[in-house]
Amino acid sequence: MDRPKSRLIWLRNPNVVRLLRGLATGSIPLSHDGLQQETPWRTVTHLRDLLMDSAVLPRVDPQLLLYQRWLTERLATIEDPGHRQLLRHFATWHQMRRLRTKAEKGPLGRSQTNHTKQEVTQAGAFLGWLADRGRVIGQCQQADIDAWHTESVATRRPSQSFLRWCIKTGRMPRLTLPPAVITQDPEPLHQHRRLAILRRVLNDDSLPLRARVAAALVLLYAQPVSRIVRLTIDDITDDETTVTVRLGDPPSPLPEPVADLMRAYIQSRQHLPYASSRSSQWLFPGRQPGQPMNPVSLQVHLRKIGVPPQRGRTSAIRQLVLQAPAPVIARALGYHDKTATRLVTEAGGTWSRYAPGDHTR
Repeated sequence: MDRPKSRLIWLRNPNVVRLLRGLATGSIPLSHDGLQQETPWRTVTHLRDLLMDSAVLPRVDPQLLLYQRWLTERLATIEDPGHRQLLRHFATWHQMRRLRTKAEKGPLGRSQTNHTKQEVTQAGAFLGWLADRGRVIGQCQQADIDAWHTESVATRRPSQSFLRWCIKTGRMPRLTLPPAVITQDPEPLHQHRRLAILRRVLNDDSLPLRARVAAALVLLYAQPVSRIVRLTIDDITDDETTVTVRLGDPPSPLPEPVADLMRAYIQSRQHLPYASSRSSQWLFPGRQPGQPMNPVSLQVHLRKIGVPPQRGRTSAIRQLVLQAPAPVIARALGYHDKTATRLVTEAGGTWSRYAPGDHTR
């Protein structure tokens, strides 16, 4: 066991002792619902991760569990019973259904649940704001919608998910919501600058190996850190001749020396000083048992070695769509076709008449 002293210190924590005793005696049900009622939430979360990683509890997306706890606490602060019930219905029948569907396809990111929290927060704020104007949701008028968004468009935009749900379910009249604002990608790195950073990352052995591998995936394959941390060992294939990484379809071959970096990194994973590293299948395991690395943490590591994640990714994808048809790039790197097509236009590409499909026949 790595760092046995820290494990023993954790086990002597009074909250840990109380939780373990409760689980052993049955006063705390050995279930997700049973642990969901306990505090403090950080200790409970770590213990539950350990139990899931050991197959004592069925695996449930941890971000989904954290959101459920947050929602319970948030709804308890809503004084108006009608508002509280409406928000509970919205969270249960719209948000939770959407989050569970996404969790079935892959682990939820913290940004996804944070945005969902903002939706609930702004929905509650809208209901309170509307009540101050002397109306309930069923009496909402177009002037209310316009005034609500005019005061602070960026802050209040997350409420639109709630408003669309209310319109769809007949809880409010069919009104017009402001159109979505298309945000521009950050200014990409100049091509020469991107290649210079990539050369340094590949050749500087003093840099952390984990950060070098992640940087190569950003600068060569235009991968966002939120997707990089979800890669597993099974996504890497090494037939002793070629190393490939499954980012889309088909898997992408890694050129030298990136392939050697990946081989060295996979071997080094066995010695990472994290509780989850030995049993986890994540390519970039996190500190929590069975969980991948936090994407924010990976961004910090990349910036420490001089790699700007967003600008580097934008530069890489714009260069790639100039070298091959957008549908091919989108399929291989896991991008949406519309995103790749937009990038071609922004980069001044010439693949607009390329017809996607199987061109081998």
